[in-house]
Amino acid sequence: MTQDGTTHEALTVRTLDATDWPAWFRTVEIAFGGGEETPEHRKLWRRVFEPERSLGVWDGPEPVGCAGAFSFRLAVPGGAVLPAAGVTMVGVLPTYRRRGVLTALMRRQLDDVRDRGEALAVLTASEPAIYGRYGYGLGSWRLSVEIQRGRVRVHSPAADPADPGGTPLRLRLTDPAGSAAACEKLYASRVPLRPGMLERRPGWEQLALVDPESERAGFSKLQCVLAEDAVSGRLLGYARYAVKADWHRTGPAGTVRVDDVEAVGPQAYAALWAFLLDLDLTDTVAARNRPMDDPLLHLVSDPRRLQPQLSDALFVRLVDVGAALQGRGYAAPVEVVLEVEDTFCPWNSGRWQLHSEGPGKGASCLPTTAPAELALTVRELGSVYLGGVTLGALARAGRVRELGKGALTEASRAFTSDVAPWLPHNF
Repeated sequence: MTQDGTTHEALTVRTLDATDWPAWFRTVEIAFGGGEETPEHRKLWRRVFEPERSLGVWDGPEPVGCAGAFSFRLAVPGGAVLPAAGVTMVGVLPTYRRRGVLTALMRRQLDDVRDRGEALAVLTASEPAIYGRYGYGLGSWRLSVEIQRGRVRVHSPAADPADPGGTPLRLRLTDPAGSAAACEKLYASRVPLRPGMLERRPGWEQLALVDPESERAGFSKLQCVLAEDAVSGRLLGYARYAVKADWHRTGPAGTVRVDDVEAVGPQAYAALWAFLLDLDLTDTVAARNRPMDDPLLHLVSDPRRLQPQLSDALFVRLVDVGAALQGRGYAAPVEVVLEVEDTFCPWNSGRWQLHSEGPGKGASCLPTTAPAELALTVRELGSVYLGGVTLGALARAGRVRELGKGALTEASRAFTSDVAPWLPHNF
């Protein structure tokens, strides 16, 4: 691809208009194996689709490569919520692979993100090996658990009047759609408290509610239980789940699939998990996306029975190193000069002086000619940005070099977060 988005093979890159959607989206489906989305999912994606942020590589009238972005706001360490491009629906037709199509899409997209003044781009990767070369670093993990019901007990924290959730509780079953607005309000209140969470735009609350019968794989319709203040009725937490009935010769063996659990305070959180682990006619409770530091690990009597497993979640790309590092908070005072290498977005390459006096004190990050104290690529900055990966760990892997004595320990401590980053849903 040439600088203006035209290839020597007459392929062109351009943004979409509304009429391009059907052909563009079908190209995405083919690039991901050819299966068609359900009408329910297709309707949702069309609703939240941003044509001005969606790119196609075209061969004449036909799209042969795709890349989209959603306008998100992302929670970062320190409690700020920053604009971020949610990169999505990236794919190339199999007949057009290895012709520079993906690189052209990534080049144009990151240029556009920079022009919009967004310092960050994030994505979830179907193939993680692809995106490192474009500067994305793995910034958060997800935890999966599969619990044998009856083999663990859930500790019930004592009510604490000073805790917003420390009041007498009641649990109430409700229609997921009918309670969606209240649940979304509670979710929104949690976003600044955990790096990696997304402040959702209108329409995104429906993602958790899409429940086509064709994709249930034997599970029930989506269900929802609310944890409420027994006196005032105020919502303190919710869980969305589905149940798959099954029987063994020895009795019932159903499975509970847990989709969402959010709560204000440990009492409501524990009550919701105790409910999920005590549903009749079931013997397995499975949740595929929980935070690395989920309180559940410390609420159960035997954490081994959770069978925890890790998988990659959110990949982070600093599009503007100075603005991104200035926008987050730091866990300890730091004064360090970073030598950053960024071959794909060369405006980030060079030395940056990062200064912060610690929590709540703000930060500055400006170009400098001072001697470098740490050397790394923009990919490593993406990995440590949300505080779930340490500079020290990357240094032990040979991916960060300490050039000034003591700089690694100081910077590694400052970049950490006492709350593990977590992406609550894909996009």
